[in-house]
Amino acid sequence: MKKVLNIVSVVVFMLAVLVSNLPAQASSHREAPFISSLPKVDGTDFYVFNSYESGRSDFVTLVANYLPLQDGYGGPNFFELDPNALYEIHIDNNGDAREDLTFQFRAMNELKNIELDIAGEMVGVPFVNVGGIGPSISDNMSTNVIETYTVNLIKGNRRTGKPEPIINASSGEKIFVKPTDNIGNKSISNYETYARNHIYNINIPGCQGEGKVFLGQRRESFVVDLGGTFDLVNFNPLGDPKGGSSEIADKNITSFILEVPKACVTGDTSVIGAWTTSSLPKSRLLGSKLPTFQKPSVERGPFVQVSRLSAPLINELIIGLKDKNKFNASEPKDDGQFATYVTNPTLPAVLELLFSSAGYKAPTAFPRTDLVAAFLTGVEGLNKNKAVAEMLRLNTSTPAVSASLQKPLGVIDGDNAGFPNGRRPGDDVVDIELRVASGALLPEKDAPAGKLAITDGAFVSAKDFDETFPYLKSPVPGKVTTP
Repeated sequence: MKKVLNIVSVVVFMLAVLVSNLPAQASSHREAPFISSLPKVDGTDFYVFNSYESGRSDFVTLVANYLPLQDGYGGPNFFELDPNALYEIHIDNNGDAREDLTFQFRAMNELKNIELDIAGEMVGVPFVNVGGIGPSISDNMSTNVIETYTVNLIKGNRRTGKPEPIINASSGEKIFVKPTDNIGNKSISNYETYARNHIYNINIPGCQGEGKVFLGQRRESFVVDLGGTFDLVNFNPLGDPKGGSSEIADKNITSFILEVPKACVTGDTSVIGAWTTSSLPKSRLLGSKLPTFQKPSVERGPFVQVSRLSAPLINELIIGLKDKNKFNASEPKDDGQFATYVTNPTLPAVLELLFSSAGYKAPTAFPRTDLVAAFLTGVEGLNKNKAVAEMLRLNTSTPAVSASLQKPLGVIDGDNAGFPNGRRPGDDVVDIELRVASGALLPEKDAPAGKLAITDGAFVSAKDFDETFPYLKSPVPGKVTTP
């Protein structure tokens, strides 16, 4: 019993160390030193899953979240995207760890410069809006800043391939309108109705059948108990998986969400690899992070990738501190340079140095082929492909599981439609990855701590999300008023 308790105490500490790599943030929010200064291009979470909305079984949904930790009350300048940036979702469909398809988003904004007559002088107002907005897209006469965006499909190399515009299937237009952030219910009385009016059916070049796109503010979808972790691990890691809470539940993010016919993204096999990146021009004028109407920008030279994300927590928990910025700037095809971080992880060894007297012994099976399967190759017989690279892999032939039947622990709990076979919003990736990092996939003799049911107590499931596109919940408003 004493030995078991000692192991539990070490696992508690391990949990603290693992999550403490997230400096009061979550998932891939501020995961590397450089990106912490560029929140508009900071990728926070990425999802790819077989659509489980009724009647959409032939579709794949991809979600890339950016711009972390948005407070609903964050005016007067709300959370606009960077018009100088490229926001991209990449798909490898032949297992060579190179993008075969790239969905490239570019944001734009327009200052309408609403003016009021003040004693005979026309003076511009300092606010985003001066009246109600919505519910239709055209109900924007009181909106001072209107954000729009384009989406291009690039086949082959993302920088040398020819961009082809994705088209609004209803209007034939190439420019889409992004809904204004959820200022509050006096400004936007029914935000979800207003936001859903910005879901577009789209025609994708070379693709049979219509897809969908939505770009806008959503409620933070990542769930983790951060406060308890930093309060001397003030929760029981072997306790009730529903006993904690997520301190970032009142935050928002900006989501790029696509639903695409499976036949449009698959290639040699039914398994695809996917990831998201953001890039900025190599040379920009100082102040170019401001909206274009406030500061002109100049783009010179090639784009430079500044953020990369697929599976959650990779940069935080696996990549060494000196290489975190390097990982964000890298491509999956070059992941051999990071392989040692996976095959020979440092964290278990550090814990053994600190707690060997308490009975903790780091996993002894090297190289850590269990982590290689989880992070670099895919799972044999499920979503493995030829690539050895960090990508979020999805077997598009795996039948989707309805929201009511999904298991938050995904594959390790027998639900093969869940993480790490893609990632759904309701997959409890914190609990899954903590258990796998502790050796859950190894024999007990090699990693006794890996068999413990570690949990942060911040429970998440498919019931916390919508069952229809775009799946993520309506954002937290800046202000809720009552009649």
